[in-house]
Amino acid sequence: MATKIGPHLKELRFHLCLKSPASKGLRDFLESSYVALKTKNPKFPFLVREASNAQPKIYARYEFGRESSLPLTNMSKDQVARAVESLINKTH
Repeated sequence: MATKIGPHLKELRFHLCLKSPASKGLRDFLESSYVALKTKNPKFPFLVREASNAQPKIYARYEFGRESSLPLTNMSKDQVARAVESLINKTH
């Protein structure tokens, strides 16, 4: 999943726990896809926030300060990729 991100999206934030089973899919996604995403979008801000017992979630900030988020609890790596893709392609 090496998607070029359009100008409508300003930031992606990933919240996760480094140990909980609920965050495993997000951890696996970041491990396998983060470098490709960052390489394709070198100046785009991808923020990863780790905290004990944090519920896995992705936040997308768009133009004009609009935000969307999706819970990623107990999702597989592929389900997380689809969720990320849906926020990247979402237009407000």
